[in-house]
Amino acid sequence: MDTGTDGGVDVCVVGAGPVGLTLAIGLRRLGLRVRIVDKAPAAKHEARALVLWARAREALDSLGVGELLRRHGVEPDAVTIHARDRFLGELTTGWALSAHARPLDIEQHDVERLLRGELARLGTRVEWNAEVTDLKVHEDRAEFTLRHGDGRIESATAPWIVGCDGTAGVVRDRLGIPFEGRRRTGLQVVQGNARPTRPLGGRPGRGHVFLAPHRSLLVFPLPGGGFRFFCFRDDPDPMPTAAPTVEELRDLVADTIRMPGLRLDTTEPLRLNRARSDDRFAARLRQGRGLLAGDAAHAWAPVGGHGVNVGVLGAHNLAWKLAAVHRGQAGEALLDTYCDEQRRMAVRYVREMRFDFMELPLPPLGHRAFTATVPGTLARRGFQRRLDLRLSDLLRHHRGRAPSWHRTGRHHRSGPRAGDRMPDVGVAIGDDRVASDTGHSRGPVVRLHTLLAYERWTLVLRAERAAPGVLAALRAACARSAVPVLVLPVTPRDGIEAGRLGRPGDLCLVRPDGYVGLVAPLARIALLRDYLAALAP
Repeated sequence: MDTGTDGGVDVCVVGAGPVGLTLAIGLRRLGLRVRIVDKAPAAKHEARALVLWARAREALDSLGVGELLRRHGVEPDAVTIHARDRFLGELTTGWALSAHARPLDIEQHDVERLLRGELARLGTRVEWNAEVTDLKVHEDRAEFTLRHGDGRIESATAPWIVGCDGTAGVVRDRLGIPFEGRRRTGLQVVQGNARPTRPLGGRPGRGHVFLAPHRSLLVFPLPGGGFRFFCFRDDPDPMPTAAPTVEELRDLVADTIRMPGLRLDTTEPLRLNRARSDDRFAARLRQGRGLLAGDAAHAWAPVGGHGVNVGVLGAHNLAWKLAAVHRGQAGEALLDTYCDEQRRMAVRYVREMRFDFMELPLPPLGHRAFTATVPGTLARRGFQRRLDLRLSDLLRHHRGRAPSWHRTGRHHRSGPRAGDRMPDVGVAIGDDRVASDTGHSRGPVVRLHTLLAYERWTLVLRAERAAPGVLAALRAACARSAVPVLVLPVTPRDGIEAGRLGRPGDLCLVRPDGYVGLVAPLARIALLRDYLAALAP
């Protein structure tokens, strides 16, 4: 047995799926040394997750891969809704105020490939055929055993270890954390990539939903041509576990959309998948120097297509917090806020998913009742906007949790609350020093999110309130903190954008992951000092 040392590694990430890769990229961007291992012999190429929603796209963009992913995906501008062969209406996308407002259809294996390339550019490569077989965490380190594909056994250490190794994760098991929940019965997902021999209607690049008793069929365009067919159906015979045949998928599709003569030309390589799911949550996401993320922390049926998205957002939340704690910029209580925020987000999503009747298979009576409401509902612009925003994850928040301080004294309808995603409003930079620090010109209007950065916090205030004395006091307060903070005076583009930014007399301290940590009156700089002091180790 070989005995290895950490070799200068700060964090060992176990699992090289989208969540593990996102976490590793975030940590590398923040200067930590990362080792990422996976027990699989090589990358998977299966029909798995397909869609990235707006908030996850924003998170990945802040890590430098947003445009890269966009070039390899498709952004559907609308989804048509049908009850079998009867058109019910159309759901348009892109209502959100975001540079990534539309969903992005991109194969999970392509996401992983692109993220691996970015991680390699940052100096870290995935170690395949490396399985964690044992793990012990101590007060200052994690000790773990790796079994390599050639039979070699390695003992290694790292200050931190994060399990992103899925529902059967060894890290969670060795940490002794229960995986609470149960099997979801009465539901299976049959999916595959194919090109239909007859058009499904509508312009190219659109998605389609076909509703029928006991099943819901989702059809979304693929970047390379063809479609991904997702069929959420009842499960009258839970015994079959093998991937569906092309004939089974064709029969499901043809019967659901009432096209008996339909044929499916499958893509090369053939990608078909059958899945049943558990709804489970880890009892906690941290045990000392060991943490959990992605499916190792929470898993549910793929209804809504948000599993990977919630996992990516969790990795984006965790990386900056883990880096701050490891560097001594913040106390370990900050890691506990990751656990609290992420578990709460996942639990809320599963609760909401129970009412997703657009995808959950309904019995005949429920199907008739639901589809009767769809045309009138889709005709309302307000409903379209609300549904699009809910799907985008931009409205999900961390209000009321430990690192979110709202100190304005009373609730105001305009502007973000502490714990909200910072709105991506149009602004102009109001300070020459900040323009130089951010690489933007003073004066031209830019999106606020282009001025935020994953490597630091950002203190946003109105330029008209940023007198030299005020700026000096704010910068002095921030300089006392161990975490880096950029003081950013901005001028909203117009009155509407000003309302989205909040009251002129307030400041917003934005976390590295784009959520607001503190909202407080500009006149009460002591609150800013107290907030930053509360982060300290």
